[in-house]
Amino acid sequence: MIMDRKVLVVGGGGRCHAIVDALSRSPQVSKIYCAPGNAGIAAQAECVPLKDTQVMELKQFALDHGVDLTVVGPEASLAAGITDVFNEAGLRIFGPTKAAATIESSKDFAKRLMEKYDVPTAAYRTFEDYGEAVEYVRDHSMPVVLKYDGLAAGKGVVIPDTFEEAETVLREMLLDDMFGKGKVVVEDFLMGPEFSLMCFVNGTEVYPMALSQDHKRAYEGDSGPNTGGMGAYSPLPFITDEDMEYSVEKIMKPVAAGLVKEGCPFKGVLYGGLMKTPEGVKVIEFNCRFGDPETEVVLPRLESDIYDIFSSIADGTPMPEIRWSDRATMGFVMASKGYPGHYDKGFDITGLEALADDPDIKVYHMGTAFAGQTGASVHGQSETAGQVMPEDSDGRMAAGKRTVTAGGRVLMVVGFGQTLQDAHDKALEAVEHIRCDNLFYRRDIGWRVLQPSGAR
Repeated sequence: MIMDRKVLVVGGGGRCHAIVDALSRSPQVSKIYCAPGNAGIAAQAECVPLKDTQVMELKQFALDHGVDLTVVGPEASLAAGITDVFNEAGLRIFGPTKAAATIESSKDFAKRLMEKYDVPTAAYRTFEDYGEAVEYVRDHSMPVVLKYDGLAAGKGVVIPDTFEEAETVLREMLLDDMFGKGKVVVEDFLMGPEFSLMCFVNGTEVYPMALSQDHKRAYEGDSGPNTGGMGAYSPLPFITDEDMEYSVEKIMKPVAAGLVKEGCPFKGVLYGGLMKTPEGVKVIEFNCRFGDPETEVVLPRLESDIYDIFSSIADGTPMPEIRWSDRATMGFVMASKGYPGHYDKGFDITGLEALADDPDIKVYHMGTAFAGQTGASVHGQSETAGQVMPEDSDGRMAAGKRTVTAGGRVLMVVGFGQTLQDAHDKALEAVEHIRCDNLFYRRDIGWRVLQPSGAR
């Protein structure tokens, strides 16, 4: 076993911080690069000033620095074909090809794939014509689910309650090209608790991870606008062993096999956004990568060496045993005031040092930077904050550097416990030690499954 592996992680949010953190626990990994990284990642990796979509520059960096394996975090990199480019250059990479990533980059492709291979999901129609879409929705019971057929940074799914709202959304998506020129998928609305099932996939081989659930709404009681996720927890007491077996055997495995049959075998993380409806588990969406913020509560429970897992899938070799901790995890996202709408950047964050040595706490950075390195030190003045360019020769965080806000979602504080209640209380106590003038968070993460005292 080679013990001095160099790994490049592509991305810079909380998901990538969790990946970097998991890789840092591998005895095989001696050096981690992260492009572009953030202020928290800089404590465990050398941050590289390259955007996640600068595919050719990332390839050259990997070649020049002798990178043994690249792990891709964001969907934008995968949709840009980073895996194809690295494969052609003979570089080992963990992540699906551009063709396989279409399962996320095209909602219509995903729905047609599920329809063809009898995977349970909501009934749907796809439209390119605004007038036809409006007429269909006019004759449909409300609410409906409207999905832009493409990548939209987590903002392409809307559930309008009235026809007037639906008409406005369809106009924005199909006539105003809010996310670009594209189609819209109109789905029936399903009822039930949602949950996330991420799987390591190597062609037809599917290896499920620990289950998780995130909270999409901005405010307590699951109210307010949809966000990228305000918190998450794992495991899920409302999902039975039978639910899990059904989800793997009737959803994840048929989709993986279907992608092989369609000529675009999947190698990487296949994310199933699922719902437990009264008629059984059905698919809400698929993603072609680790979820965010789910990764931040799932990977801390992984006891196996993640480098072995990434390598096996990248090389197509037999998978190692995958072991998960019985401990529960729960994470609270601290977001900039105004998120998911307009927000300012550059606010000082303090109190992080006091949590660094707590074995029951992980703080993952989602949108942070060092003051003065990205122009983020003046409130609201920087639109380039978020890319970290450390001054240190090894890229590790230097004492005395001020950490500032540089994104919508800024931090995720994860607590560990023997129960979800323990994890909740531990994380919430830690959150209250962090000081910043421009952050807000929900106190009720996991409220539907906790004891009554858990949602305070």
